[in-house]
Amino acid sequence: MIHPSAIIDPAADLAADVEVGPYAIIGAGVRIGAGCSIGPHVVLRGPTTIGPATRIFQFASIGEDPQDKKYAGEATSLVIGARNVIREYATVHRGTAQDRGETRIGDDNLLMAYTHVAHDCVIGNNVIMANAASLGGHVEVQDWAILGGFSIVHQFCQIGAHSFSAMGSVIAKDVPPYLTIGGHPAVPRGINAEGLRRRQFSPEAIAALRRAYRLLYLANLKLADAVAQIRELAKTQPELESLADFVADSNRSIVR
Repeated sequence: MIHPSAIIDPAADLAADVEVGPYAIIGAGVRIGAGCSIGPHVVLRGPTTIGPATRIFQFASIGEDPQDKKYAGEATSLVIGARNVIREYATVHRGTAQDRGETRIGDDNLLMAYTHVAHDCVIGNNVIMANAASLGGHVEVQDWAILGGFSIVHQFCQIGAHSFSAMGSVIAKDVPPYLTIGGHPAVPRGINAEGLRRRQFSPEAIAALRRAYRLLYLANLKLADAVAQIRELAKTQPELESLADFVADSNRSIVR
C-alpha cells in the first residue's frame, strides 16, 4: 500500500489501509485517516490532519507554511475532513498566529487542479473550487458554494452558501448566499436558480429568493431597509433568514 520510494517521517501517523504513491513525502505531525489515497509526488507537511476516504492527487502540496511575511515558524495547523478530493498541483497552507492558527476544510469538497487555499481559510462542506480558483488568506467559503475556474477571492471575504461564481470572477467583497456573480470586479447576476433546483429547493423557496434578490439589488432600497423586508419574507420562507443575517453581518460589504 506504500510505495518503497515514498518518504514518511516516523512521527507521521497513517491508518493501516492508507495508500501512498511513488516519491510522496509525508512529514512529521501529519495524521491520515482510514481509506485515504496519497498520489505520487504529493508533499504533506504537518501539523496536518486528513480525514477518512480523502484522495489527494499527484503533485499537490498540502500543509505547507503560510505565504505570509508575518509568519515566524509558529506551530499552526491544517485540518481536512472526510471524503475530499484534492486534484493535481493544488496547494493548501496552514494557518497563522494572527488568526485562529488553523486552516480548515470540511467534508465532501472537490478542489480541482491548481486551486489554492491560503492560510486561515475555512471551507465548509460540498464546496467545489474549479481549476485554478484561489482563496486569499482568512476567506470563508460556506456549504455548497461553487467557485468557477480562475475565480480569485480577496483576503477576509466571505462566500455564502449555495452561491456560484462565473469563470474568471474577481471577488473583493462578500458574496451573499444563493447568488450567482461574475465579472472583474464581480457583480451580482441573479440567484443560483439551477443550483438550487439541483439541491431540491422548492419552487416556492426559489420564488421567494428571487423576491429577496429584487429587494436587495433592484428596488433602490437602503441596505438596512432591504434586510428588514427580507426578514419579513423569512417568516414564511425560512431559507431567507440566512440571507438576511449574512448581509446584516457583513464586514466588507456585499457585492453590488
